[in-house]
Amino acid sequence: MRAVRLNRGLLKVVDLPAPRPGAGQLLVEVKRCGICGSDLHCRLHADELADSLDLCGYPRYLRSDQDVVLGHEIFGEVVDRGPWCKGTIRSGTPVVTVPLVRRGRQVDGVGLSASAPGGFAESVVVQESLTLPVPNGLPADLAALTEPMAVAWHAVNRGEVARRDVAIVLGCGPVGLAVVSVLKARGVGTVIASDYSAGRRALAMQCGADAVVDPSVESPWESAGDRHGFMTTMPDEYNAGIDAIEGLSRLPVPWWTAWRALESIGLTRPKRPVVFECVGVPGMLDGILAAAPLHARVVVAGVCMGPDTIRPSLAVNKELDLRFAIGYTPLEFRNTLHALADGTLNAAPLVTGRVGLTGVANAFTALADPEVHAKILVDPALETEEIVIK
Repeated sequence: MRAVRLNRGLLKVVDLPAPRPGAGQLLVEVKRCGICGSDLHCRLHADELADSLDLCGYPRYLRSDQDVVLGHEIFGEVVDRGPWCKGTIRSGTPVVTVPLVRRGRQVDGVGLSASAPGGFAESVVVQESLTLPVPNGLPADLAALTEPMAVAWHAVNRGEVARRDVAIVLGCGPVGLAVVSVLKARGVGTVIASDYSAGRRALAMQCGADAVVDPSVESPWESAGDRHGFMTTMPDEYNAGIDAIEGLSRLPVPWWTAWRALESIGLTRPKRPVVFECVGVPGMLDGILAAAPLHARVVVAGVCMGPDTIRPSLAVNKELDLRFAIGYTPLEFRNTLHALADGTLNAAPLVTGRVGLTGVANAFTALADPEVHAKILVDPALETEEIVIK
């Protein structure tokens, strides 16, 4: 079997023994596998990631000196199954999968562990219980987006975004574009996307963003705050409180009685945006704490690979709500797949190219240029080192 192996930052096409599914597992012929930002990080920062996950109780994340087949955004067809499978997914069925495999009670991330080779290969072993048939004849390029779109689906859930909320997406790489798409699929009325890259701002518009901002020219905070009445300074809030008391004091009941009544129906709740940090570079988070309006809810979906410094006093004094997001639940994965299949979720703009196994290294290099590509899919059937532009 041909596969792309990573070792010490080098990607190389190699011949490996064909994988065999174990108990409760399926063998899938890979038709597409997306290149994720996590894959790019693994090439350069595998040991830092492994150290972090070791502290989280998972000591089997890939290390730079190990031979690893990357790739966890998998779409393919079932070709075989191991013992003790239910057999409800027949051979030839097109499927996507939550990229985890289990042996006993040991769980490994497919494509993110030396013990679980991934989808940059002709075949891959997946867990039957985590594998879903692809409905409605969903095209391969879109089916392969199920996993990364599920990450965005989960991030939006973490943000608890209501339709009337204003969402600000910082960074329009694949994660940010996916978040924009999910927000619009969920009916959020105002989505503002910010990125330095003109190409990615254009993709954000294709994904449904209501406005795009070049942060070198215009502040996304001013763009949102000027139109939606967010409080940007502490005196703004103090004055609002004093104004409210003075106004309510004109009523024939104590001001605190009127305040309680308004509070019970949500009218005293401050207006605030829901912010999605999708960049993941040092300094980004502290910059958000400094610039965001008071009471903003911040969902961190970008993975910062190095140590970072924030000023907690900024978040305290502004009463910011800071949340972090990773992965998704099996139900979120399933819901994402069906939203793609029924056309509710528009993810097509994310795919900018395809490449064969021999071109994976070239694709990793190309993804460093934000003006050209967002998501490149690996197609093992393609016999070319060149990236096929979609």
